Amino acid sequence: MEQEAVLTSDQRYTIFKYGDYVIRFKAPYSLEKYVQVKEWDHGYLVVMAKYRHNEMPEEEYIDLIPILEALYIDANLFLKPIQKVRISYD
Repeated sequence: MEQEAVLTSDQRYTIFKYGDYVIRFKAPYSLEKYVQVKEWDHGYLVVMAKYRHNEMPEEEYIDLIPILEALYIDANLFLKPIQKVRISYD
């Protein structure tokens, strides 16, 4: 199985893609885009995000475990094979 997931965003949502899954959840209102994944730790992301109100990217934190649990996805099973998360706006 592929070991890389993708993080992206559109106007109102953060989007996490892995395998056949596309998980969308509400993004902060002023988010323009994610620019860098600094750390990936089994469901916890530290990213740099660009917001409209600031010229420089800011450090942001995303915890996927409660989101996965709310979707009735076994977080440990889902996250176990993911070794890396990259940002893509393709």
